[in-house]
Amino acid sequence: MNKPLKRVIAALSALVCVVSLAGCGTSEAGKIRIGIKFDQPGLGFKKSGKYEGFDVDVARYIAKKLGYSEERIVWKEAPSKQREAMLQNGDVDMIVASYSITDSRKKVVSFAGPYLVAGQDLLVRKDETSINGPEDLNGKRLCSMTGTTSAVTIKEKYSKEVQLMEQPGMAECATALLSGIVDAATTDDIILAGLASASRARLRVVGSPFTEERYGVGIKHGDTELAAKINAAIKDMIADGTWKKAIEENTKGTDFEPDSDSNPPDPTEGE
Repeated sequence: MNKPLKRVIAALSALVCVVSLAGCGTSEAGKIRIGIKFDQPGLGFKKSGKYEGFDVDVARYIAKKLGYSEERIVWKEAPSKQREAMLQNGDVDMIVASYSITDSRKKVVSFAGPYLVAGQDLLVRKDETSINGPEDLNGKRLCSMTGTTSAVTIKEKYSKEVQLMEQPGMAECATALLSGIVDAATTDDIILAGLASASRARLRVVGSPFTEERYGVGIKHGDTELAAKINAAIKDMIADGTWKKAIEENTKGTDFEPDSDSNPPDPTEGE
């Protein structure tokens, strides 16, 4: 084979590696690709190249039940705004990332679960005694993450005179709270519990949820077979005690407990 032809073949091979979903050398073939959050302590958090949190534990359990060992999981960051596109484009096989099941989302993706029913709540400093719910925030400064709804809900329904501040992430809200810039922060209670745990007991969750958020496993629209398999795995996780243990380990050092009226949920309720 002459040199020019060899160069052409090499170039074509490289192009195949670039465009192929499986890739070359870093093949994803035979693996499961799971989208998680990388920046939510207690739920989905990337730390020193490792992944931890309740969502991660749920994802690992499901993957194992589907026949995938830890070594065959490819973790991918799934920012909130990109979750639907990642599933529609086939970038991931499932998403376990504090992904609330809503009617609008179900038009473009499908869900298994719920595996947890969370609720929007408040995070305050440990010694704060004047804030016991969203109705106590008039004249107070409240931090939330840009693009989320909990702070708007509080201002519209509970405390019209609350002063709102937005940050790109809840970690920044926790920092503002610890430094005294704001009086409280708000998002889903399980996320707040993770932040409280990471604060070494300097922050606490109020424990007065004012919404209901049903966390589901996002999958490609219409894949009822995969949804049924995931639901079976979630039921097993609840039944064998792993679900409860994962909640406790990922909120260690806090008094957080999921609402017992809604948890653990029946993952097959949407089937």
